[in-house]
Amino acid sequence: MIRIFMSPNRCVNTGQTPGDDVIDCHVHLWDVDGGYPWIQPGSLHHRTFTAADLAESGAGLELTGAILVEASRGDHGENVLLHDLRLRHPDLLLGHVGNLNSCADLGPSRFTELLAETRPNGMRLGGASWDATPASARALVPAMAARGVALELNLHHAAVPVAAGVAARHPGLTVVVDHLGNPPSLRTAGPGEWREQVRRAARVPNVIMKISGLLTQQHGVPGEQVADLVAHVVDAFGPDRCMVGSDWPICLSRGSRAASLRLARRGLRGVDDGELLRVLRTTAERVYGLAARVDNDRGPCFDATVDDR
Repeated sequence: MIRIFMSPNRCVNTGQTPGDDVIDCHVHLWDVDGGYPWIQPGSLHHRTFTAADLAESGAGLELTGAILVEASRGDHGENVLLHDLRLRHPDLLLGHVGNLNSCADLGPSRFTELLAETRPNGMRLGGASWDATPASARALVPAMAARGVALELNLHHAAVPVAAGVAARHPGLTVVVDHLGNPPSLRTAGPGEWREQVRRAARVPNVIMKISGLLTQQHGVPGEQVADLVAHVVDAFGPDRCMVGSDWPICLSRGSRAASLRLARRGLRGVDDGELLRVLRTTAERVYGLAARVDNDRGPCFDATVDDR
C-alpha cells in the first residue's frame, strides 16, 4: 500500500504548494458498477476510483490523510461501504462522512443504530435547497447532535444561511458547509450577497466552512479572485472554523488533486504558521473527532475494487 503520512511534529511551510500536515477533508471513492446515477457514461468520472488511486493521487503531497465523503450512491449500503473502506485503509482514510439522504426511511431509532454500526464522523445532506431534501432525513438531525456526529451540507441554494439557521436551532451540533457554500461562479455573478451571508453565518459558533470545490466551481476565474473568496471566509470564521479539501476525483475534470489543494491555499497567505496549521489539519481533527477515534472492527466489503496494488 502506498502510505501518505507525515510526522505531526513537522513544521508547516507557508509556500503555495500542498504541504506537510494537511488533512484533505473532501475525497470520494466509488465503484462505477455499484450504481451512482449522477455519473454519465463516457464521462471522465465514469470509472472506478479505488483507495490505491487515491493514494497515487497524493504521492509527493505529503498529506497526513483524508476524509472520505459519500458519493451519492443513494442507498444504505453506501454507508456500510464507507465504514469498511476507512477501516481497511486507516493510514489513508482518517474518517468518513456518510449519506444522510439515504437514511430518510429509517426513523430515529434505526438511524441511531446505523450510526452505532457505521460510526461516521459526519453525515451529509445534499440537494438543490434545504426544502428539496427529504423532510424525514432532516428530522434525523437531532439524533446526530445527540451522538456528536457532524452535519455536512451540500446545498446549491442558500447553503450558508441554512447552515447558520440549523446550527442556531441545534447548538450542540457541528454544521459543516461544503465548498464554501457553493457561491456562484465569479464569471457570471458578483460575490456580494454570498459575502454578507458568510459574515452573518460566522456569528453562529458551531458552523464550520470547508474550503473545497473551487477548481470546478470557479473554473476560468483568475486565481487571485478565488483567493479573495477563501481569504474572506478565513477572516470571517477564523482558522479554528475552516478546513480544506480537494474534492478528488470530482476535481479531475478541471485539474489534479494537487492543483485543487494549491488553489484552496492561495487565500491563506495572510495567516501565520500556527493559524495555517489549524486550517490545514487541527480544525479537521476537532470537527471530525479524529484524535479520539479508535476502531478495530473489520468487515468484508468492496474487496475487489479497492484491493491495494
